[in-house]
Amino acid sequence: MDIAALKTFLAVAHERSFSRAAAKVHRTQPAVSQAVRRLEADLGEQLFDRSSKSGTLTDAGKVLQNYGQRLVRLAEETESAMRELRDLRRGRVLIGANEAAVHTLLPLISRFRQGFPEIAIDVRRVPARQIAVEVQQGSLDFGALTFHPAEEGLLEVAVGSDELVLLVPPSHALAKRRQVTMEEVAAEPVVAHNDPSPARERVLRLFEQRHIPLNMVIALPSLDGIKRAVELRLGVALLPRRCAITEIASGRLVALPVVGVSRRRQVTLVCRRAHRSHAADAFLEVAQEKAPAAS
Repeated sequence: MDIAALKTFLAVAHERSFSRAAAKVHRTQPAVSQAVRRLEADLGEQLFDRSSKSGTLTDAGKVLQNYGQRLVRLAEETESAMRELRDLRRGRVLIGANEAAVHTLLPLISRFRQGFPEIAIDVRRVPARQIAVEVQQGSLDFGALTFHPAEEGLLEVAVGSDELVLLVPPSHALAKRRQVTMEEVAAEPVVAHNDPSPARERVLRLFEQRHIPLNMVIALPSLDGIKRAVELRLGVALLPRRCAITEIASGRLVALPVVGVSRRRQVTLVCRRAHRSHAADAFLEVAQEKAPAAS
């Protein structure tokens, strides 16, 4: 249905006069009459009683007046919402990340929120192997990865880095060491994440290649649970340093580099090269501006 013609009809229905309606909508009377006739042809119903000089509505005209007012309001609200999206006063950025990557994303999200406080940020926990596929398919705006995805056509922006460290309680016998060996890690009970990921597999492969079996005694579903278990001396854990910044700074945990395992990992934001929302474009711009200094 032609919204402009509908607005013209509503003006005639309100003014009860084609001439007064023409003046109100700044159109000629023949143009107003033509718009009404076009609506009548589209609907297959007569909207005004032509025998009446007062612009009396037919039953069909009354129905259209009722629904037409709602349609016009909805169209105006839609136009307003589109303007708000373009002006970045509305919208959402959807990011896929595993639990560890969230800690690297938070500084970037904080910078973005300072410039665009009305745009919602939704970070969803997604297995690392699925992230690039969901970004490519459009179900995610961005994904946070620590490896180069096999999927083609994605833009990659470095947003931070991190390293795997051994977390121990401050009372642990290894806590005073500057670094530890893989053999020393293997001699300890290890608290691990039970969510399989490429990062976890890389660590296990490193130990397997050295024929050093890890003694994983507890598997937990969350990083917070793992850190708490280490604090309770239930075991040690291999986690990204950034995941335990607060605990390390407060002295509740000690982070130790592991020879042959600890290395800087680049955290990369991936997105589609085209067909992004206005909000996603703004988020990408912030990420690209800060990328050289990300750490």
